[in-house]
Amino acid sequence: MQLTSGAYQQGTEIPVRYTCEGDNISPEFSWRDAPGETQSFALIIHDPDAPRPGGFTHWILYNIPGRVRSIQENVAKNEVGTQGRNDADNVAYLGPCPPSGTHRYYARLFALDSILKLPPGANHEELTEAMEGHILARAELMGKYSKQAKHAA
Repeated sequence: MQLTSGAYQQGTEIPVRYTCEGDNISPEFSWRDAPGETQSFALIIHDPDAPRPGGFTHWILYNIPGRVRSIQENVAKNEVGTQGRNDADNVAYLGPCPPSGTHRYYARLFALDSILKLPPGANHEELTEAMEGHILARAELMGKYSKQAKHAA
């Protein structure tokens, strides 16, 4: 399975538009080569470089229907799938906003063999636990971001 975005390529800079310094909207993602038996997808965007134990989860989206192969930018709350709770305790996308330096942001897509029995607002830990034993395939796309010099601390 392969995950791509029209906003950025593997290992490149995430455009300001998708960050706290821009419009803070979710980027577009698309994928291909998912297993035929996929019932749903889950997407997690995580910053392992955040200065807190375990990093910082920016976005959680799950129960994306198995027939879906893309997510448009600026996804509305219930447009596709179910949104989870990010580490800022919001049920929404939260764009990159590193306090200093360049951080890596991993978008990880999971193809699952079931629809997860999770209510809206599940956190990263709850989603990870619910996915256990149901992951058919996974794909990853990493982008980087550092605040613009005039805004950096």
